[in-house]
Amino acid sequence: MDESPARGAAEAGGRLRRRLGTFDAVVIGLGSMVGAGVFAAFAPAARAAGSGLLPGLALAAAVAYCNATSSARLAARHPVSGGTYVYGREQLGPFWGFLAGWGFVVGKTASCAAMALTAGLYVWPEHAHAVAAAAVVALTAVGCAGVQKAAWLTRAIVAVVSAVLAAVVVSCLGSGSAEAARLDLGGDATLAGVLQAAGLLFFAFAGYARIATLGEEVRDPERTIPRAIPLALGITLVVYAAVAVAALAVLGPGGLARADAPLADAVRAAGVPELAPVVRAGAAVAALGSLLALVLGVSRTTLAMARDRHLPPVLAAVHPRTGVPHRAEAAVGAVVAVAAATADLRGMIGFSSFGVLAYYAVANASALTLTPAEGRPVRVVPVAGLAGCAALAFALPAASVASGAAVLAAGAAVYGVRRVLAGRRGPGGGADGSGTTRPSVGR
Repeated sequence: MDESPARGAAEAGGRLRRRLGTFDAVVIGLGSMVGAGVFAAFAPAARAAGSGLLPGLALAAAVAYCNATSSARLAARHPVSGGTYVYGREQLGPFWGFLAGWGFVVGKTASCAAMALTAGLYVWPEHAHAVAAAAVVALTAVGCAGVQKAAWLTRAIVAVVSAVLAAVVVSCLGSGSAEAARLDLGGDATLAGVLQAAGLLFFAFAGYARIATLGEEVRDPERTIPRAIPLALGITLVVYAAVAVAALAVLGPGGLARADAPLADAVRAAGVPELAPVVRAGAAVAALGSLLALVLGVSRTTLAMARDRHLPPVLAAVHPRTGVPHRAEAAVGAVVAVAAATADLRGMIGFSSFGVLAYYAVANASALTLTPAEGRPVRVVPVAGLAGCAALAFALPAASVASGAAVLAAGAAVYGVRRVLAGRRGPGGGADGSGTTRPSVGR
């Protein structure tokens, strides 16, 4: 593989240490996906799609597969921190990389706040904001202590959540209350409802990006990342499908749509009310697992953007002992803690969903520019992924589309102003408007 500018930037800013194997990468992806989304996303998706919930889940998984395939091939080509920020920059140009990075950092910061608030609502509803802020501070400290410690904690969280979800599935499907007729795959579903449900459920699938954004810390990334991403996604799809079928079998689409805590309501309907507190505890643990993995991913993209001076260069530091971007993690943690202490949960989730889909649209467009020798996927995969991201993004509620589009436009405007100012300063301003000059990428 040719040496890329991204690799040079990594050297200039301090390299992260390659410590994670395939198992660790898969677990980090599972910790991001099998998290709070599975406890919360099914109810709003059922409200949107009715009996089309399972088709919506299948559509979300299909778009996620396309995105995962494109991301895996790009991550193998560019195995440094930053994810689609790096891929868009190297394959499409600086603007598209910036736009992807902007969407990811802002959207996923909102997602971090949403996960923290979810944990707070399950642990201590009367003081959810205070619990959320404290959780952010604690898990940011874990991340700053080293990525291996974070990976070990994520393993424990995934094990606990998996056990809780298995108990939910067994209790529901093994009860006398379960009826196959409640799955009602046809019924009142509409195309618009299925698309909106898929967009909402996609929020719960998006964690595989965490594997790509950790590309600089994975051993043998050319082999590890393309194996870890689809494996984590496949396991998550099986888990989600089993949970969806179990919940629908005892609650039906209408009951699921009305549920405030759908999995807790499902075990009650199955005649096992004593399991409900365990489900609440599992939801809190799942939210904390997602929060930990999200902070890792956002801080690595922040690191990459700081290296290119799209964010303050002080955030590009890598700690000499722990080998993690400690300043980027601390900055992300501080912003998330403030948002978690003050923000609205529904607003954070809707805003995040639009940004995540925009991020993956850039990833699919970037994958289209790869040559066969560079591992380009079958062309229909990134084309379908790009079209799917656009369709799901604009099927989201109007408020989410408006706020997400406004933030992306604001980021584009900031980038444009910086380019103009850099041009006025002359050649020293940098070819990409970042204050640095990049050589062209060999294709």
